[in-house]
Amino acid sequence: QVQLVESGGGLVQAGGSLRLSCAASRSIFTINGMGWYRQAPGKQRELVATITNGGSTNYADSVKGRFTISGDTAKNTVYLQMNNLKPEDTAVYYCNADRRQWGLPAYWGQGTQVTVSS
Repeated sequence: QVQLVESGGGLVQAGGSLRLSCAASRSIFTINGMGWYRQAPGKQRELVATITNGGSTNYADSVKGRFTISGDTAKNTVYLQMNNLKPEDTAVYYCNADRRQWGLPAYWGQGTQVTVSS
């Protein structure tokens, strides 16, 4: 069973920065991209940023200009650099490996907590 292992979450003051990392426990060949999602208490999980095998990126409007996704999907690693953090960025952040192109369910990490204090 493949696991996505996240790290880098924590507590930071507003305006600060954090960098999240995600790596697969073994090679995954059947993915078309990776990404980060987040879920705040009482809210639905939402997309934060994605990166395709070709390197194309997509961001939620709320994080554009502050967050940067990078990584190597061929090596099954993805990162999220988060700058100028705001209290509304507080959530559990989940790593995702998208396999829709292969007709397979996605892989998800266990989540890492990011808390931004005002």
